[in-house]
Amino acid sequence: MVNLDDVAKLAQVSPATVSRALSRPEMVAEATRKRILQAAQELGYQPNQLARSLRQRSSQTLGLIITDILNPFHATLAKGVQDAAEKHNYTVFLFNTDEDPEKERRALNVLRGHQPRGLLIVPSPQAKENLKLVTKLPIVELDRTSGTPGIRTVMVDNVGGARKAVQHLIDLGHRRIGMIVGRLDISTAVERLQGYREALQAAGIPYDETLVRLGNHREADGRAAAQALLSMPPDKRPTALFVGNNEMTVGAVLALREMGIRIPQELSVVGFDDSRWAATIEPALTVVAQPTYELGFLACETLLSSLSRGQDTLPTSIRLDTSFILRESTAPPGGRKNGLKKRRQS
Repeated sequence: MVNLDDVAKLAQVSPATVSRALSRPEMVAEATRKRILQAAQELGYQPNQLARSLRQRSSQTLGLIITDILNPFHATLAKGVQDAAEKHNYTVFLFNTDEDPEKERRALNVLRGHQPRGLLIVPSPQAKENLKLVTKLPIVELDRTSGTPGIRTVMVDNVGGARKAVQHLIDLGHRRIGMIVGRLDISTAVERLQGYREALQAAGIPYDETLVRLGNHREADGRAAAQALLSMPPDKRPTALFVGNNEMTVGAVLALREMGIRIPQELSVVGFDDSRWAATIEPALTVVAQPTYELGFLACETLLSSLSRGQDTLPTSIRLDTSFILRESTAPPGGRKNGLKKRRQS
């Protein structure tokens, strides 16, 4: 990383003069100050805004980068991280990328200037390349993995959770089960699609790619995918639908309402992720629930443990179990009564 000495050398002044020019510009001659600023810009120098407080041990900071702060899943994840950090007297800098690798890169550049003790990140599809900006920083990836060697991960059992959801629909008698899956350059989507395929294979049901639609984890994608699936000929379209995250599930449910398709009488629906709206809509939604708060809390605890105990003493990968929550949005094909009572399955 570029430091004050590098800027001073290029500007042909002392490091102390560089420090004054950046922190107290009124104390430096204008011509000298311009030369220093030009040198800093050429070198890509990121001033450390918390250097003084870190030297005095008065502030300890962590970086947190998530992909969609408007998604209740990510908001709850951030809450878990923040609570764990505050427990250990750390402050969290939060960044939102909107699944944009360039925003992720900018966030990492800003964090470099603040010199955090560590980083927690829900990685974008380009994170493996972007994380080269902070190679010396202790990092924990949560919810997803970028595949970067040496980085610890805290995630859930996506394959097992998806398998439970699809197996439930198979047990009800469904054979044409559609899936709305996220981007396949994101590990969670790949794993949930894997669980879907494994459940079908175990039941001897051939995988039909026409029943799978890709989305970008957004409400609009879920709506468009559901409309496409339910516009297929009656003998080809699904009788049940498994949706890969809560935002796409919202879109799918709205599409079904617009099309006048009744849940579960005409289509059974299972979503991945639980939320307050899933339990309060009519009919209440059957879901695969993640321990979202615990995921964030444990990821932060893992990062802080690596700072105090050393990287070699901790597991490289942690997986938390999901829960299958049965509500009213599933039934046998044709909506026949199945006699199942509402319950929670581990």
